[in-house]
Formats: sequence, C-alpha cells, structure tokens
Amino acid sequence: NGPFGLLQSLADGVKLALKEDIIPKAADKVVYLLAPIIAVVPSFVTFSVIPFGPEGKVPWTDINTPLQLTDMPVAVLFVMAIASIGIYGIVLGGWSSGSTYSLLGGLRSSAQMISYEVAMGLAFVAVFLYAGSMSTSEIVAAQNEDGSFWFGLILAPSFIIYMIAMVGETNRAPFDLPEAEGELVGGFHTEYSSLKFALFFLAEYINMATVSAVATTLFLGGWHAPWGLIHIWPGADTGYWPVLWFLGKVMFFVFIFIWLRG
Repeated sequence: NGPFGLLQSLADGVKLALKEDIIPKAADKVVYLLAPIIAVVPSFVTFSVIPFGPEGKVPWTDINTPLQLTDMPVAVLFVMAIASIGIYGIVLGGWSSGSTYSLLGGLRSSAQMISYEVAMGLAFVAVFLYAGSMSTSEIVAAQNEDGSFWFGLILAPSFIIYMIAMVGETNRAPFDLPEAEGELVGGFHTEYSSLKFALFFLAEYINMATVSAVATTLFLGGWHAPWGLIHIWPGADTGYWPVLWFLGKVMFFVFIFIWLRG
C-alpha cells in the first residue's frame, strides 16, 4: 500500500480497528480487557526519563525547557522497574483468555523476558560505575566530556550483552520462541482480536523503540553528535541537530531488529 509500501502500517491499523471484537466465553472479562493496557502503557512511560536533547526553546515563547520529561537519580532503575510491569500484561493476557495454549504462551513469553532482564541489568552495572550516576542525563553528559569515548566503545562487552538481551527482551527473532508463529500461532495473544490485539502489537514495537532509546542513551552518547564530529563541526550539537542525532541512533538499532528478522 502506498509508495514503497510506506502506508502498509496505517492500513493494518485501520483494518484492526474495524475488525469484530470477540471476547471468548471462558475469559475473565475484566482482566482480559485490562491486560493489553497493562502491556502497552509501560512501553510509553519508559520514555519519560529518556533525554531527547539539551535545553530547547518552546516555539513562539522565550521559555527554555529540557527535552526530557523528567529525570531522577535512579532513572535507569526506573526504566527496568517499568519494563518489568509490562510482563504482567503478557501473563494476565495469557491466563485470562481461558485457553490452555494462551496460558502456556504467556508462561513461555514471561519466562524469557524475566531471564533476559538479568543480563540487561548486569550490563548496566559497568555503565553506572563508569558514569558515577544512574541519572540518564548525567550518563549522557559523562560520555561527552573532553577526551572520553562512548560507553559502547569503552564497555564493549557490556554493550554486546545488552544488544543480545534487548532482542530477547522484546521477543524478536531469533529469540521469538514465545510467539513462534510456526507452532504457537501467536502465543499469549492467540485469543485476542481487533484493537486489543493491536495494543499487544503496538506494545511490542514500542518496546523495540524503547530498548533502542535506552541503548542510545547509555552506550552511544545519547543526543550528542557522533564521536569526533564536534571537533570538525562545532555547531553539530546545537539547534535541532541533537534530536536528529538521537533519532538516527535509535533508528540504527531498530534497523538491526528488522535486519536480524530478515
């Protein structure tokens, strides 16, 4: 649909919204309806502590504001805590459907996500020690002091472990056993249809962007220009460029997700 298939996602969204909404007879209706919301909300909330850039001016005003919703001394722990809440949506979605297959799919998915969170948390420890902080904005600043490198270069083993863990955490190929379409049809969301299925679908793809944004912030210098470019082009970290650098790095990780599956 559309030029180069660019409108395919929009067409899929409209199709899902217009489909008949079916609730299985054996389902626990309240939990069944809440599960997709519990899955999708944490994936958006995580972005609240991710810095998209330095201070920016609000259009048509003289107000300067940081391009970050909030920051806290334990921001990275907040990210991990919120990510673990999303697992409840998957477990409850599988259980509340009233189907044995969905329940087993939910158990497989939650077991994998919990397992990879351990590796993910341990990969962060080296970053905390090197930056001397758990604040996302301070970690970004620590990577761009004079003479310093991105933590992805200095702490390459942690970076590689995190990259493997983030693919497992989001249940993407080749770690897609919980949703293996060949044998499970869909896993925990088999009994879902219409917009409720779309929310699970949305949660998975937003989580891809979320773990990519965390990787960018902790390992690739966040919103700062690619390492060394600032010495050649002093204006690379000003204006709208920081947001573009940040989005470019996030898209790099999203490309890796799609490339692995392809």
